[in-house]
Amino acid sequence: MTFQDIFKSSFLEKAESFSALDFMIAMGFAFVIGLFIFLVYKRTFNGVMYSAGFGVSLIALTLITTLVILAVTSNIVLSLGMVGALSIVRFRTAIKEPLDIAYLFWAIASGIVLGAGLLPLAVLGSLFIGVVLFIFVNRRPTDHPYIMIVSCNGKSENAVLSTLKGNVKKQVLKSKTVSAEGMEMTMEVRLKGGDTGFVNEIADLAGVKSAVLVSYNGDYMS
Repeated sequence: MTFQDIFKSSFLEKAESFSALDFMIAMGFAFVIGLFIFLVYKRTFNGVMYSAGFGVSLIALTLITTLVILAVTSNIVLSLGMVGALSIVRFRTAIKEPLDIAYLFWAIASGIVLGAGLLPLAVLGSLFIGVVLFIFVNRRPTDHPYIMIVSCNGKSENAVLSTLKGNVKKQVLKSKTVSAEGMEMTMEVRLKGGDTGFVNEIADLAGVKSAVLVSYNGDYMS
């Protein structure tokens, strides 16, 4: 054993085999694609409350995934250890919007493809996904659904239904609650040209306590 063998380190050998140029190219593309995912998420968000932190996490997730895949592809032994280490990670954050899951997988998939060195696939795939999301998520339905909630007594039920039927394109009874104080009906309605004057007519009917019209995004659980 020579003097050089004593100070020979496998860690330093791995550092010497590391390509700084490949790292900069992969992380640069990861940042650009992550930023693109963030902008698409910001422009297509139609939920209740927009979370800027979730948008920034999409950029970070793309960068982190790219970094992990770069390390895994450089060493087979490290890849096995990385799989075991990541298998114990658990995320407890609840995803409120179903579409947010698609953005998370998009960021992870982009990082994996970039880390594998398939730059054209990552760029073209992200552009295609972004265009699809822009087209379908921003598409506004021509027949927007509303929820009509009417509190009345039993004698005015027929008058409410007949007035509603003559002023909307479609009505579907979702729930009906009857008590000693009266009844409450919840109906899904489709408006005629956006006219909401019928709500005032129903509220003025005899025996009607209140009439409420609420817009909703269609995520109704029956």
